[in-house]
Amino acid sequence: MISGNDSCELSNLPADMNEQVDGHPKEEDGGISVPKDKNKPLYRVTDVPPWYLCIFFAFQHYLTAFGGMIVTPVILAEGLCLQHDSLTQSHLINTVFLVSGLSTVLQVTFGVRLPIIQGSSFALLLPALAFLSTPEWKCPDWTHNASLVNTSSPLFIEVWQTRLRTLQGSIMLASILQILVGFSGLIGFLMRFIGPLTIAPTVCLIGLSLYDAAGHKAGSHWGISAMTTALIILFSQYLRFIPVPLPACSTTKRLRTSRFYVFQSMPILLGILISWLFCYILTISDILPSNPAQYGYLARTDVKGNVMNGTSWFTVPYPGQWGMPIVNVASVLGIISGIICSMTESVGDYYSCAKLAGAAPPPNHAISRGIGIEGLCSLLAGAFGTGNGMTSFSENVAALGMTKVCSRRVILLSGIFLIVTGILGKIGIIFTTMPAPVLGGMFLIMFGITAATGISTLQSADMNSSRTIFIFGFSIFSALSIPNWIIKNPDFIKTGVTMLDQVLSILLATPMFVGGFLGFFLDNTIPGTRHERGLLAWEKLQNPEDLKATLGDEDLYDLPFGITSILSSQSWVRYIPFVPRKKNTAHFRSEDRDISQSHVTESLEKETGVIDKFTLYGLN
Repeated sequence: MISGNDSCELSNLPADMNEQVDGHPKEEDGGISVPKDKNKPLYRVTDVPPWYLCIFFAFQHYLTAFGGMIVTPVILAEGLCLQHDSLTQSHLINTVFLVSGLSTVLQVTFGVRLPIIQGSSFALLLPALAFLSTPEWKCPDWTHNASLVNTSSPLFIEVWQTRLRTLQGSIMLASILQILVGFSGLIGFLMRFIGPLTIAPTVCLIGLSLYDAAGHKAGSHWGISAMTTALIILFSQYLRFIPVPLPACSTTKRLRTSRFYVFQSMPILLGILISWLFCYILTISDILPSNPAQYGYLARTDVKGNVMNGTSWFTVPYPGQWGMPIVNVASVLGIISGIICSMTESVGDYYSCAKLAGAAPPPNHAISRGIGIEGLCSLLAGAFGTGNGMTSFSENVAALGMTKVCSRRVILLSGIFLIVTGILGKIGIIFTTMPAPVLGGMFLIMFGITAATGISTLQSADMNSSRTIFIFGFSIFSALSIPNWIIKNPDFIKTGVTMLDQVLSILLATPMFVGGFLGFFLDNTIPGTRHERGLLAWEKLQNPEDLKATLGDEDLYDLPFGITSILSSQSWVRYIPFVPRKKNTAHFRSEDRDISQSHVTESLEKETGVIDKFTLYGLN
C-alpha cells in the first residue's frame, strides 16, 4: 500500500502528508503516496514503515503518552507522603515508564494486537486516593513540613512504604479479577449490560474528581499556570494545522524544505518546556520569591534543590522493590471498582482503534485476550510497585486519527522507548523538578479533556430523551455530592464492623464508583428502548455495514509466531475463549469462488432480508 524508501528523505515524514499542489495531494517519487481518501490510514496495522520513519512515529507516540505517564505518580506522591522526597518520586516515575513499556510490548504482541499504548490508569487513581484519605491512612502532619522530613530516616521510610505496599497488594489482588474476566470470555457477557449511560458518568467523573489536585497545583502561581494552559491551547487548537518548514533532501539529492506539523504532534510537551524555561529565567533573575512562605515560591525551578547530583544515570526497578505487598480488603474493593471502569473504557478503545486503523472490529477472542493481558500488566504494575494499574491510553488512540499511522510495529518501538526511559534514572528526577504551576496548567487541560471524553460517550444515546437526561444528570450530581459529604464526615458510617465501615467509606468516597453504579442500576432498571440507551449505535460500531472492506483482516488478531496455526489443529481449542481459531472458509474456495462478494450479499438480502455477518466472514 505504501512504498518504503531508505533514501535520505525527510519529506517522507508526516510533515509532508498534507502538502498539496494546485489543491490536490502531492505524491513524492519513491516516498509516501497520500491516499485520496483522507480517512484512510497511511500505514495499516500490519504495515511496516521504513526504519527511520518507525523511529520518528514511535517517538511521536512516546511524546503523546508523556503527559499521562507522569500525572499519576505525581498526584499519588502526595497521598503517599512523598511530596518532599524527590528521589523516591523519581524512582516511582521510572517504574511507571518501565512497566508501561513492558505492558505495551505484551499487549501489541500477545494481547488485542492493535496499536495501543498501555499506561497508568486514572480509573485506579481515584479509589487509591480515596483509600489514602481515610483517617487510618492519612499522612502524619509532620510529613507536610519539609523541614521536619528526613527522607533517610527509618520512620519516614516506613510511613510511605507501608502505604505503597498496601496499594501494591490491593492492585495485585484486584487485577486477578480482570485476568479472570478477560481470559474466561466474561467481558463479552458483561458488556451487554454496560452502555453509554454507565460509561459516560464513570469516565466523566475521573476528570471532574481531580479538580482539587489541579487547582492546588495551579494556585501556587496562577500566572505561570495560565501561561502553560494558554500555550497548550494555542499549539493544540489554533496552530495545529500550521506547518513548520524544515530542511530536507529528496530522492534527487536536492535540498528542499519539508513541512512538519510540530504543534499538532507535541502541544503538551512544547507548552510545558516553554513555561518551564520561563520559570528558570525568573528563578535565576531572582524575580520569583525565595522565601518558601511567600506566594509564587513553588514556581521556582530550584525548589527541590540540586537533586540531579544525587541520582545515578541508570536505575533498574524490580518486583518487590518496596518490600512485601500488604492486602487491605477495603482497598481491594475500591481498586476493583476502578478495574471495572478501566475494562469498559479499554473495550471502547479497542473498537475506536480498529475503526481508525481501517481494520475489522476486534473479535471476541481478541477482546478477551486484550482485557486478560491488561489484567496481567496490572498485576505486573502491582508487583513492581507503581501504585497504579495499567490501561489503554485513549490519547494515543486519538493520535492515530491525526497521524494516520496505525502500524503496530511503531507502537512496539514506542514501548521500547518507554522501557529505556524507565531505566534512565536522570529522566525521572528531571520530571520531579517541574514547577508546581506548570503541572497545574497541564492538569487543567488533561483532566478537562478526560471529563469531556466521558460526556462524548453520550452521543450514542438519545439525548432528546428525558430518560437519558435524568439518568446522567442524577448520576453525576449524586457522585459529586455524596463523596464530598462522606469525606467531610468520615466518622458517620458505623455499622459495628470495622472492615465494613472502611469498605463503605472508600466506595462512597469514590465519585467514579457512585456515578457508575447509579448509572448502571438506573439504565438497566428504568424502561427504555435500545435506541434510547445507545446500544444500537454500539452494535453498529461492533458490526459495521462495510463488512466486505474488512474481510481480509481475519488474520490481524491471530497470535504471533504461528501459534494460531499450531493450536488450530487441536480440538480442545474451541473451549478456550481467548484463542483464535481458523474458521471454515470452504465456501470461498468452492467451485463458486469466482462469484463476487457483492453477489453473495445480494442473494442473502433477497432470501432473508438481512445480511448474515457470519456468512460474510466465512464463519459457518
